[in-house]
Amino acid sequence: MRVLGLMSGTSADGVDAVLAEFSGPSSSPSWTLIHSASCPYPSNLRARMLAMAQGEAAPAAAVLELAEAITEQQANAAEACDPDRSASLVGCHGQTIWHRPPDDDAKGKRRRGSSWQMLQATLLAQMLQRPVIHDFRAADLALGGQGAPLVPMADAALMGKIEGWRALLNLGGIANITLIPPLRGPDRKRPVLGWDCGPANSLIDLAMTAFSDGQERYDRNGDMAALGEVIDAPLTSWLREPYFLKKAPKSTGRELFGREDLERRLSELHPAGPEDQIATLTALTAAVVAQDLQHLSDLDLPLPVEMVVAGGGRRNRTLMRELQSRCHGLRVRPSDELGLPCETREALVFALLAWWHHRNHPGNAPSITGAERSCVLGVRAEPV
Repeated sequence: MRVLGLMSGTSADGVDAVLAEFSGPSSSPSWTLIHSASCPYPSNLRARMLAMAQGEAAPAAAVLELAEAITEQQANAAEACDPDRSASLVGCHGQTIWHRPPDDDAKGKRRRGSSWQMLQATLLAQMLQRPVIHDFRAADLALGGQGAPLVPMADAALMGKIEGWRALLNLGGIANITLIPPLRGPDRKRPVLGWDCGPANSLIDLAMTAFSDGQERYDRNGDMAALGEVIDAPLTSWLREPYFLKKAPKSTGRELFGREDLERRLSELHPAGPEDQIATLTALTAAVVAQDLQHLSDLDLPLPVEMVVAGGGRRNRTLMRELQSRCHGLRVRPSDELGLPCETREALVFALLAWWHHRNHPGNAPSITGAERSCVLGVRAEPV
């Protein structure tokens, strides 16, 4: 079955699209990546999305118009990736505007989680003339889960097992990690694990935009970070913050690691220059991942034998060097070496999640999100 996957992540750079074909058993499918496309968001649309994702108030009309514009961009990416409309199903994540994980309130009462992925799914289905599976987080949240990350079970199905534990790290706006148990040995029956580590590109991108007066959206190849020196004292202090010390399951987004958080960190780095500040923010991304891996012993787990890296941050050479340096004894390799281009991994995941929805196959796991049980993810919208 051919499925189109659409993903627009926390970085809000644009929409990544893949056309893939799936067959065989749901839990270990055969898959082929047929085509991919990436459609950047226009700068004014991206600015409106980021403003709303940072909590900026907007009238109802502006919210409606933003949802329409996002849906149109999703349709454009779908048409660019599959101009012949050969896919029979579309999986679309939508654009995350706000994510609120489950937590305890001031009185100790548990508050359910909630998450908003902006999309007009029926409009998208009508524009593409195909069913659209969307709202993938809602079922997991309704069962008391984090609603994120949603990729680990799909990662395990797509990448398969090796002789030892394998980690898959995605460096989007947020860094999330998947741990896949080994093919053989006493740990082979352990569940797949995964969580959001913390910021990947979100703070770096915001800082680059500020330092360049909007001329640069990200640190291309990590060039600016390479010119700076990491400032160790604030970095060491940051690693003791509550989220970084919290045990999984855990998930996060711009509501925690956004513009306000960046301003606090930059004030702590003052009067260092932009190069040193970018270098330190880049080191933070690598350091929180390394710290999470060091804490695997608390779960009675060994270090993985390799860490496969995907997402836009894979192109940041300085970040990749920091990861290799801080993740001692771990082979760090790009997902491209395994036939999965780093920019397409999440879009492929949502194509698979849509296929799983079609097959009534669960896409989450309590070991990852903390939900009461596994369930089928997504809501189906049909063309009118």
